[in-house]
Amino acid sequence: MKKLFLGLFLTGTFALCAAQSISFDKTTLEYGNIAQNSNGERMFTITNKGNKPLILTNVKASCGCTTPQWSKDPILPGKSTQLKVGYDTKLTGSFKKLIEVYSNDPENQRSVVWITGNILSSQSKN
Repeated sequence: MKKLFLGLFLTGTFALCAAQSISFDKTTLEYGNIAQNSNGERMFTITNKGNKPLILTNVKASCGCTTPQWSKDPILPGKSTQLKVGYDTKLTGSFKKLIEVYSNDPENQRSVVWITGNILSSQSKN
C-alpha cells in the first residue's frame, strides 16, 4: 500500500513539474549609438524550456515608438521563436523602453524585456 501511495505521489509531483517555461536569450537588448533614421529593428530569441507548448498570448510595448511583432503559433518544447522589436529611430537621444511578454508559462505569465540605446542626430553642426 505504501508503494502505491508513493507511486501516486511521485506521479502527481512529475505532473505538476510538467509545464511550459519561457526563456529569453537576453533581457536587455542594447542598441548602442545608432544614426537617426537607421534600421530600428532588433530580435529577442524566446525558447520554451518546458515540456508542453508555450503560447505568447500578448506582447505590449511601453509606448507607441516601440512596435513588437511575434508569432501566434505555439512554441514546442525545446524550440525557439523570434520576438521582433522595432524602435522609431526618427527620434533622437537616449531611450530605455519596456516590453511586456505575456504567456501561458504558469511561473512567468508576465515577463519583461528592455531595449536601450542612443539615437544620434543626423543634423550637422554649422
